[in-house]
Amino acid sequence: MSAIRIGNCSGFYGDRLSALREQLDGGELDVITGDYLAELTMLILGKDTMRDADLGYARTFLTQLEDTLGDALSRGVKIVSNAGGLNPAGLAAKVRELATGLGLDVNVAHVEGDDLRPANLYDGALTANAYLGAFGIASALTAGADVVITGRVTDASVVVGPAIAHHGWKPTDHDRLAGAVVAGHVIECGTQATGGNFSGFIDLFRAGRPMTEPLGFPIAEVAADGSSVITKHAGTGGAVTVDTVTAQLLYEIQSTRYLNPDVTTRLDSVRLTEVGTDRVEISGVTGAPPPERLKVAVNTVGGWRNQAEFVLTGLDIDAKADWVRAQLDPRLTADEVAWSLSGHRAADADTEEGASVLLRCVVKDPSPDAVGKAFTGPLVELALASYPGFTMTTPPGKPSPYGVYRPEYVDRAQVEHTVVHADGTREVIADPGTYLEQVAPEELDPDLGRRPSPYPAPADTITRRMPLGAFVHARSGDKGGDANIGLWVKNDGSPKYEARVTWLAKLVSQRKVRELIPEAADLDVDVYVLPNLGAVNIVVHGLLGDGVAASTRFDPQAKGLGEWVRSRAVHIQEDLV
Repeated sequence: MSAIRIGNCSGFYGDRLSALREQLDGGELDVITGDYLAELTMLILGKDTMRDADLGYARTFLTQLEDTLGDALSRGVKIVSNAGGLNPAGLAAKVRELATGLGLDVNVAHVEGDDLRPANLYDGALTANAYLGAFGIASALTAGADVVITGRVTDASVVVGPAIAHHGWKPTDHDRLAGAVVAGHVIECGTQATGGNFSGFIDLFRAGRPMTEPLGFPIAEVAADGSSVITKHAGTGGAVTVDTVTAQLLYEIQSTRYLNPDVTTRLDSVRLTEVGTDRVEISGVTGAPPPERLKVAVNTVGGWRNQAEFVLTGLDIDAKADWVRAQLDPRLTADEVAWSLSGHRAADADTEEGASVLLRCVVKDPSPDAVGKAFTGPLVELALASYPGFTMTTPPGKPSPYGVYRPEYVDRAQVEHTVVHADGTREVIADPGTYLEQVAPEELDPDLGRRPSPYPAPADTITRRMPLGAFVHARSGDKGGDANIGLWVKNDGSPKYEARVTWLAKLVSQRKVRELIPEAADLDVDVYVLPNLGAVNIVVHGLLGDGVAASTRFDPQAKGLGEWVRSRAVHIQEDLV
């Protein structure tokens, strides 16, 4: 059976509106998928439902469909999207309403059962959603759905589901499912697989790649054996290379095992091969039974927050910062007050901005009063009574609510994964029946791939001190309160590639991570080696506190963390440079 061609048109709620049209018109596809949900998005949708219980879905998806639904139907292209968020039934009804207004006859199915709020399992939860798998999507497509709307399925499931339906896979086809999970993970974040957020962007510019044009959205051609080719439509911007695919593959993962509701994917088995211009093959992926329990994303309203940024210019920066803090700290009543000083202190700067740094103050409290006028009033009163050159980046604002994310786990028996088909019939998707916990430990060592520490490089080598990024790429992000950093050696054809991979695996220990990221000094750090990818994956537990919405860090989603790590100076063996 031929491969199924699955294109992605969204990596987040707010992604390029024209992407669905671009994917539809750019070339032949069987399915177009859209990923609109993230941990923060679920919080945003939860707040929407507080204002209007009929909301809770990604409304931009309807805007995209209004322009494209007729063409998709006429070309036989299926659309699968998790834009349903907290209200997949509501969005499915809106799609039917839209189709009727356009004079179209469309079969719309939706997947539900992920929303655990009615079960009251988590006190005070604004949202509580179990991550569902792909077999519900597959069943909907097999029954003839043109559009499938889901709630909180895993990001990869919108790709795995169509592959299951097309190839007729069973729950026990672990290697095939695992391969599709990898393909889904690579294309789920849209243009991050085609050069977006890529640390090697300069090399792509030098190679004459069309990086100033809108980056093309990725496509996965998933074969019957679970292998795939990642590509994009011809003539679109960006690039698909082993490095751009590796960047997304290492994004926001944890250990060498990627746990999904349908399968446990062995990331250390993944092999990437360039098979043509903008064509990268993913092969060799192996899988095992899925975990017995499902992960649940829980968001609660944590309280209220506010912040202010003071501009400190010229001389005596530290003294100016100390004075502001000494004036304000005694007057602030918020439960949590966090200060940070950022910016480069240039000597004899030739611009005022170059001579300035930012002093940031973030306050959080259960009550809006403590972060409202009780915070902004004392700030304003300092305008003529504090350090020389007193100014702020913006006037003090109003308090805003923030959410706290936490992962939980639930028995599958408490989750009813249900498909509501286009004709209104309901189908409950059976659990897999065999689970990872039933596999003998010697077959799946939980520490396999974990980096031993310490594991120092040989002491007698000649080294040069230079940035880690001299030949190492990085991609970083958030998983709740944890930060993930993937580091891998550039695939530039260098004869030193294998030696560089060995060096990177020796260099990056838990101790070295804490040295490169001083804020991690007292945190738990995991390092995993992925030799097939020339990579190591780092998880810094708790670096982001209670997650993006509650974090007081300068970079609450750890998006720039990898770039900072690449810029840190390390001792590199002379013969590797």
